[in-house]
Amino acid sequence: MSADATNSTPPGPVAAAPRRRTRPRLDLRRLGRAALLGPTSRDRLPDAIGHVVEAHRAHFPDADLEPLRRAYVLAESSHRGQKRKSGEPYITHPLAVTLILAELGAETTTLTASLLHDTVEDTEVTLDQVGEEFGAEVRYLVDGVTKLEKVDYGAAAEPETFRKMLVATGNDVRVMSIKLADRLHNMRTLGVMRPEKQARIARVTRDVLIPLAERLGVQALKTELEDLVFAVLHPEEYARTRELIAENAARPHDPLAEVAEQVRRVLREAGIAAEVLVRPRHVLSVHRVARKRGRLRGCDFGRLLVLVNEDADCYAVLGELHTCMTPVVSEFKDFIAVPKFNLYQSLHTAVAHPRAGDEASGDSDVQVVEVLIRTHRMHKVAEAGVVALGNPYAAGADEQPGGDGERADPTRPGWLSRLLAWQREAPDPDTFWSTLREDLAQDHEITVFRPDGASLGLPEGASCIDAAYAQYGEDAHAAIGARVNGRLAALGTVLKDGDTVELLMGQDPAAAPSRAWLEHARTPTARIAIQRWLAAHPAAADDTPRSKAAARTPENALSAHGEVRPAPHKAAGTAPAHGRDHGRPAPADAVVVDRPHTAVRLAGCCTPVPPDRITAFVVRNGAVTVHRVECPTAARMQAAGRTEAGVRWGDAAEFRVTLLAESFGRPRLLADLTEAIAREGVEIVSATVAPPAQQRVHHTYTLQLPDAARLPALMRAMRDVPGVYDVRRAQAPAPQHGS
Repeated sequence: MSADATNSTPPGPVAAAPRRRTRPRLDLRRLGRAALLGPTSRDRLPDAIGHVVEAHRAHFPDADLEPLRRAYVLAESSHRGQKRKSGEPYITHPLAVTLILAELGAETTTLTASLLHDTVEDTEVTLDQVGEEFGAEVRYLVDGVTKLEKVDYGAAAEPETFRKMLVATGNDVRVMSIKLADRLHNMRTLGVMRPEKQARIARVTRDVLIPLAERLGVQALKTELEDLVFAVLHPEEYARTRELIAENAARPHDPLAEVAEQVRRVLREAGIAAEVLVRPRHVLSVHRVARKRGRLRGCDFGRLLVLVNEDADCYAVLGELHTCMTPVVSEFKDFIAVPKFNLYQSLHTAVAHPRAGDEASGDSDVQVVEVLIRTHRMHKVAEAGVVALGNPYAAGADEQPGGDGERADPTRPGWLSRLLAWQREAPDPDTFWSTLREDLAQDHEITVFRPDGASLGLPEGASCIDAAYAQYGEDAHAAIGARVNGRLAALGTVLKDGDTVELLMGQDPAAAPSRAWLEHARTPTARIAIQRWLAAHPAAADDTPRSKAAARTPENALSAHGEVRPAPHKAAGTAPAHGRDHGRPAPADAVVVDRPHTAVRLAGCCTPVPPDRITAFVVRNGAVTVHRVECPTAARMQAAGRTEAGVRWGDAAEFRVTLLAESFGRPRLLADLTEAIAREGVEIVSATVAPPAQQRVHHTYTLQLPDAARLPALMRAMRDVPGVYDVRRAQAPAPQHGS
């Protein structure tokens, strides 16, 4: 069922034949008497599970019912004499939970475990007995939903029970299916509890179980749980919304029914076999629409559902609707081509419905009708999510769990893998419990891609920091930056769905995260790892204003990253990379000009070296300065009418060049850069480092090359230093006054 639909029809494939009427909710007292008095002979199924069998056979006509018979007999005998707080025999609870799952289409193993799900927790039955009688699969499922004892865990019993259940779900999602059905029945019968206990259970249901139902795609359970929680936590608003729904139902004309008939006519004329249903919104959905739109109109109380046989038919229906009716283009979403992370697939669209109705009612203007288009198979998955997929672990009868008790599941969703990863690192139950609620509150997911084509699933709003920890774990402490879609980006950059992210990692084993990273980390994996490191290194994590002020001075440009600026290989002061100087005298035989006995200088603004294309200009005192052809200063001098001189490269090999490097700040970066330069046999004449800005550091190096041919290799070596993302030749703006 979609997020805004009610559980008005049994889930499962919807055929073109007339639909059966909804099965009425069971009378628990009658069911309880049947549980105690119904026949239980081996050659006949107990009357009490007749409803379960009927629902199960609707999905699995050839199912072996013997395990259900034996499970019921064990559950009824072990729970005999126990009562629920409402007064019914306790067996009515596992029967009702099993019926919920049977109607969703759960297979026999899940239903067997559901009948037994409270036996180990509340009776003398042991897990070993369950395993001996029903096999390892049922034993695993029952163990997964069995609560931990408060006598052993105290206040941590509830969070640790959920932790245990989530780990079990990571190996078999059917564990959470049983838990969700169990909570749904408990919420249906919550009225016998004290108000404060009702509110506590409702809040946990809202914060943990409803998001899990959404992520597992079990919308039929999610929507009813939402309404039940709404009724407990906001009874007055719930009552007002129910009144609005009742008032709309009492109106003589239903605009949704009118549009449904119009859609049927359009599709019939187009020759498309389809079933068109009116899907009333559930109570909380109506409340949300009312808060968003204010006054509600007839079409706001439901949506149309169009069911077809094939994927291609979905797009055919969409084309007919958009051709014959007025579409609201902004409402179109294609969840077939790009399914939601919880398996949901449908086409969403909306059409305008002009209706000349009762002026007094305010329904005479144009109304927007939302339409969902899906196949019967998509509908079953939309209703039941993972429950509709059957048993994904039955690939081989001889396949056994691994030595660590875990079974590999290729269908495990990415969000569940991430949850399982960070829960192991949560230091205590309180941290786990609060972090779990925060994680589940992020109910939208994006997919980003690595340069090698692999993908990372992240919650909406995640940053490059989250991507780093998702890919590298605690090794992400060494992250120094990223490229997003080929462009340099800071680690705090928020990612969008479909981005390509290349993470830039430092090589220093002592690399550490910054406290500022917590402002950009959205995933529990990243936050827990950063917080754990900061807690273990309180002194290193000091981000005091004094240390930040120190980092702003040029001589301490990298000191905030734990690095001392090394002295240059050859002391030569700090030479400006550009400005009004005319450069240095050219080495003998470096260049040949057409003016004999003239002083020749290589311009300091662009530091030309072979094989650069060069030009030359006569400056004051008759000297000649040599520039690269593309130098802005040369262009300015030419425009000013300066006298040009013919020039070409000579035979000299040694040259001086100025390079500009940009990097992320990290420990030992400057030392690594100077070492890379030295390995190329190049002498550093001078070096300056600007104060870090937005995690970026700008370096200027004036270098003496023993051979100009080494320049490309030198620049590659500098770019290969981790953290350096750009190295280029110096090319300053043209000076403001003539040379």
